[in-house]
Amino acid sequence: MAGDQERDLEKFLKNVDEITSIIQDMNSDDPVVQQKAVLETEKRLLSTEKVRGEDGCRTTLNRTVISLPQAPAKDADEINPEAFLASVEKDAKARAQRRRENQALACALKDKGNEAFAKGDYESAVLRYSEGLEKLKDMRVLYTNRAQAYIKLGDYQKALADCDWALKCDEKCTKAYFHMGKAHLALRNYGGARACYQRISEINPQLQTQVEGYLNQVDLREKADLQEKEALEVLDSGKGTAVTTKSLLDALSKPDQNPLFYAGGTEILADLMQDRTERTLFRIHNGFSIIGENEVTRRCLSTEAKDAEEETVCVSVLRLWQAVCSGNEENQCLLVGHPVIGGLLPTLLASSVLAVRWQSLALLLQLTQTEHGRALIVSHLDLTRLLEALVSFLDFSDKKAISAMELLTDLAVEERFQVWFQAHLPGVLPALTGVLKRDPRAANAVALCQCIAILGVLSAKPAVRSQMAASEEFGEACLGLMARCEEDVDLFREVVYTLLGLMMNLCLQQPLVSEAWAAEASGRCTRLLSSRDGGILTRAAGVLSRTLTSPTIVEEALRAGVVKKMIKFLKTGGQTASRYAVKTLAICTSSHHEAREEVIRLDKKFHVLTKLLGTEDEVLAGNAALCLGNCMEVPQATASLLKTDIVQVLLKLAGGDAQKTAVQLNAGIALSKLCMAEPRFAAQLRELHGIEILNSTTKYLHDP
Repeated sequence: MAGDQERDLEKFLKNVDEITSIIQDMNSDDPVVQQKAVLETEKRLLSTEKVRGEDGCRTTLNRTVISLPQAPAKDADEINPEAFLASVEKDAKARAQRRRENQALACALKDKGNEAFAKGDYESAVLRYSEGLEKLKDMRVLYTNRAQAYIKLGDYQKALADCDWALKCDEKCTKAYFHMGKAHLALRNYGGARACYQRISEINPQLQTQVEGYLNQVDLREKADLQEKEALEVLDSGKGTAVTTKSLLDALSKPDQNPLFYAGGTEILADLMQDRTERTLFRIHNGFSIIGENEVTRRCLSTEAKDAEEETVCVSVLRLWQAVCSGNEENQCLLVGHPVIGGLLPTLLASSVLAVRWQSLALLLQLTQTEHGRALIVSHLDLTRLLEALVSFLDFSDKKAISAMELLTDLAVEERFQVWFQAHLPGVLPALTGVLKRDPRAANAVALCQCIAILGVLSAKPAVRSQMAASEEFGEACLGLMARCEEDVDLFREVVYTLLGLMMNLCLQQPLVSEAWAAEASGRCTRLLSSRDGGILTRAAGVLSRTLTSPTIVEEALRAGVVKKMIKFLKTGGQTASRYAVKTLAICTSSHHEAREEVIRLDKKFHVLTKLLGTEDEVLAGNAALCLGNCMEVPQATASLLKTDIVQVLLKLAGGDAQKTAVQLNAGIALSKLCMAEPRFAAQLRELHGIEILNSTTKYLHDP
């Protein structure tokens, strides 16, 4: 029956394509093409009449009849092409209308099927999709949706058949190949599954990352399959340890025993899990369910205030899970994905019983050593509770705090964790704010730095940064930690360094938390400019260049000697420090006359600024031109530049092709101020035919 339907569908699609082509040719402006179309139509008409005369049947599919208009009862040579064309077009329109009606019905049934699928009623979903296909046989999405429902029902052969039909409708349907690969995987046809997934990447190379994940699933499932076969062979052979594993699990499945009975059994099991075979046998014999769902064991794991016996059970179970998951991806999947065990892990990590916390941390660290394990944690665990538990380790001064931050660092590099973090930041922000409120003397400094560095990396994303910057409490916590570290900057050098990195990112968000926050941040960073540490100096200058947001804040910075420190940066600092320094000078000289005078006094003959004009770094050159232009407003400031090539340098920048238009604009403004202050510069400009170039920079005044 399915074969007949397939042949009917293929014949239907072929006929529709051919008749559509004939109609298009009849409407052609080329009379030769038109005549050929008429002749082809006549042949089809005669052929159709002949077929009808023989068996009285016509090909039908999906209740749509493929027919050609009846020819008049006269010779074919006398057929009127215009009348015939009109008849064909009328028939085509009628069929198109019927198809639209069927399509609307099919779409409505598809939506009903989707609703049933979302509710988990897969049988009803299959029924609705099937009804839709009765209305429209070539609706690809109905086949792929029904295939997905069949997979949920475990009917993989029917799913494969539907995927085949979907590919007949669209040979590049990636969704069909995905479901087909999933069905093959469930049937343990690993080669077929790989072929389907590889075909997806051939059709759409942009899905290569997802395809690699699918192929990894195939590899893991095939590997687990082989392990299980080998393990069963060992068990059948009567090998001692294999038999012991099964016997122990049988014993531990007994209900209502003393907690220490279960603790002793799990300890022995943990010691047995020395190789792949034993770990696989543990899985085959439902070890995770036997241990994790045992009422006594479960009570011991769930109870917050544990007595000595309950603590012993918890520790022994956590050790067992570490043993059975070591190097065994399938066991890791079962552990983390288990509805009971997976839900308990974040809770155990926050346990008040230290031994339980240590073993939980060791287990999670083991999992995060591989990309597969990290993906499992991100996909299955309650990440909010997990993150809160991890940062609570900062209360410990030993290596456990560092290990917890290493675990968090491993998770933070996962793209899916970053997506989760962005979406759930409001819920975890209080815990992160608490990190910044810690006393650096009481916390593990290395671990604290790691945690702040993670926040800095995550805050690089604009959506995350905006949420952090919008929290006044979070911003105040940053300043509070900086204040505590200022008591001994040398002792807390790493904390200050990482904190400044986080604050630099927060300052990218405009407007800042508040002017008061900007003023305090500016003042603290100005004081840090006295540090002997180059890294702290550079980052402090970076924060400062982004917090000079008002004349009042600038005045305070000027009183603290910021101009002198920035000129020193420009003379001795690297490129990054110079960027921050010249931006700070440009801000200061834009609004304060005394800043311009101090730059002129400290930068004799503008050696520092004019040197920056020649750099290839557009940010440096643009801000140097702005600062120089500001200084040209000071009387007699231009005198020291008379015997220099400043006009040529600025003209080159103004007429250059820098990607940042601010470079041309700032250079043009500086050149204009130079010429207004000293007529001899204007004469040089005319000699260089630079008036036109100077005028052209005015267009950048209107650029966004």
